[in-house]
Amino acid sequence: MSRLTALIVAALLALTACSGSSAQSGPKSLRMTVWTANEAHLKLLNEIASEYKASHPDVTEIKFDTIPADGYTTTLTTQIAGGNAPDLAWILEESAPDFVSSGALAPIKAKVEKADELVPSATKLWEKDGELYAYPFSTSPFGLFVNTDLVKDLPKTWEQAVAASAGKNLVLPDFKYQNWAVLSAIWRGWGANAWSEDGRTCGFSSQEMKDAMTFVHKAIFTDKAIPGPGTTVDFFAGNAAMAVSQISRAGGLKDAKFGWTLLPLPQGPKGDYAVIGQAGVGVLKRSKNADAAADFLGFFTNAANSAKLAQFFPPIRQSLLNADTLAKSNPLLKPEQLQSVVIDGINKGVVKPSHQGQEELNQTIRAALDPLWKPDANIGQVLDGVCEKIKPLLERQ
Repeated sequence: MSRLTALIVAALLALTACSGSSAQSGPKSLRMTVWTANEAHLKLLNEIASEYKASHPDVTEIKFDTIPADGYTTTLTTQIAGGNAPDLAWILEESAPDFVSSGALAPIKAKVEKADELVPSATKLWEKDGELYAYPFSTSPFGLFVNTDLVKDLPKTWEQAVAASAGKNLVLPDFKYQNWAVLSAIWRGWGANAWSEDGRTCGFSSQEMKDAMTFVHKAIFTDKAIPGPGTTVDFFAGNAAMAVSQISRAGGLKDAKFGWTLLPLPQGPKGDYAVIGQAGVGVLKRSKNADAAADFLGFFTNAANSAKLAQFFPPIRQSLLNADTLAKSNPLLKPEQLQSVVIDGINKGVVKPSHQGQEELNQTIRAALDPLWKPDANIGQVLDGVCEKIKPLLERQ
């Protein structure tokens, strides 16, 4: 059992021992933790909440409680352990296995409107024994933003992307030499995986991973394409040739003073592929208002609201997964971009690495990869070392 799972389970047992019924009669106040402080995001969330409250007078308040993304899961689990669990919570894909397996989340499938139209591959991470424990409201494939003032020939392969970005910067805004899982947006093109399908065997020492990481290392230190450690470059301010990111970042280009486009991830040696970042919303089982929270979640994720949320958070409803529908809420992107990056990406992509005990795995892998980010790194030795460090963590699940 992972440390995160153990913490949640201990909190649930403590709450069970000291509490009676979780139901609360009378006026209800709901709190939902989120990790966004983006004003446009919060404005939309509050508009949906206001519409719900208008037809549910017993729910007097729906508060969106912003927790900084850095340390979000730790803060959330601390709240749960301290008896201050929110009613609903956004959950990162990397934490999904822990939350689903721990029993912390209430089943919600019965509350989901037209659950049979959800893309099966997108709900897989949030299911257990045929039940759905969180709704993956944001399923966003990574794409390649290109500054067309700096790049004239649009790349189709990673080799071309790096060559065109040499001295001009190819950035991964969410990587920062800390969030290693973002690199899966590159290494999946080599057929590399962090671990096996059953999660028990390390993949960092595979030849595919070594080839991919050799390519990344060369792009940083030889080609001078990917900015090195300690260097911050902002594509959205026009300071880079390319950026690997998701459509939620497109809003930052609304007033761009440069030409740009969005492409699918470049081909790797294994051909076309897609990598998805995902976030789910779940109801905490020990919420005093779990029933009301689940009902609001059903409303929050219905077809009409999913269409509104699609401006920032790509939906997994088949009825909404078409370029015309997505274009209505994403006016900065062309229908063909939405088709190739978002729709095709959701249908064929894999979610970023996730595993029980991801919090501890993240820390261990990050530390084990630190020696890689030097010009003279022994890449094979470093990656073999990653597997040595995480082997016990993978085997104890």
